[in-house]
Amino acid sequence: MKLFIILGAIHAFIAVALGAFGAHGLEGKIPAKYLETWQTAVTYEMFHAAGLLVIGILAGKISSPLINWSGWMMFAGILLFSGSLFILSVTQIKMLGAITPIGGLAFLASWVLLIIAVYKHL
Repeated sequence: MKLFIILGAIHAFIAVALGAFGAHGLEGKIPAKYLETWQTAVTYEMFHAAGLLVIGILAGKISSPLINWSGWMMFAGILLFSGSLFILSVTQIKMLGAITPIGGLAFLASWVLLIIAVYKHL
């Protein structure tokens, strides 16, 4: 599905831009602990951007709602996991850390759905 390829490319772009911003724009402005949190968000966003690209490519070969669900769960995971960590890093509002595991669960669900879809249809 073209949409997941586009979303993957957009999030890869965002991960590169926010990685550079974190390395050059935030250094010395937020505590080192939060710079590490920022980097974790960038890393997970990039890995899952690549996952969206793979899902988009596979969606052209596998006609299954499992692939679509996998893509949407991965997209939600990026927003919830990485998004919450980006906001946590700059605001240092620790309550935001409660959102992060929901994004992590969405990532896990997306990978399981992808495994099942590929197993059933390829």
